[in-house]
Amino acid sequence: MKKNIGSKPALYPMPVIVVGTMNGDEPTWTLVAHTGIPSHSKIMVSLAGAHFINEHIKRTGVLSVNVVDESWLDRADFCGSVSGLRQSKADVFAWTAGEAGAPLIDDAKLSMECRVEDVYEIDRFENFICSIAGTYADDAIMTEDGRVDVAALRPVLFEMPTYTYLATGEKIADCLSLAKARAHTDE
Repeated sequence: MKKNIGSKPALYPMPVIVVGTMNGDEPTWTLVAHTGIPSHSKIMVSLAGAHFINEHIKRTGVLSVNVVDESWLDRADFCGSVSGLRQSKADVFAWTAGEAGAPLIDDAKLSMECRVEDVYEIDRFENFICSIAGTYADDAIMTEDGRVDVAALRPVLFEMPTYTYLATGEKIADCLSLAKARAHTDE
């Protein structure tokens, strides 16, 4: 039997990302686990309004979304524990500027360079609605037909309220293949 456990955002786990933007001539980074896909052409990055990086994102109008895997999780975690206001995080990662000017983490096997289209505030969070200017993927995570292989990427997931990192699981089935299989057994 299910019981009401209150008003909780129970859609976790979420992929862990590091967001980057420029702070003058150097990058600044922060760890994020509140992201979303409001449409097929936009993504959303949600940051508490107090984050140091927010004003820099608004000033530059660009940000990078760097999907974290276990090989650099320790540095990503560090970026979530230190405020850029108190300490520069510019040297935490080797990086390359994307075509729109956002810093892309070299160790990230998947990065998206985004242009901020809109910002809306709710519950002291600033939600950056972004168009994707470019998606940069390492050959090691690409399928033969040019798609990202999430099993090869193995993104780290974040679970709340326990504040834990999880490994990505194994593939269960192709989307809609179970419905097709069921349709054949119902005949």
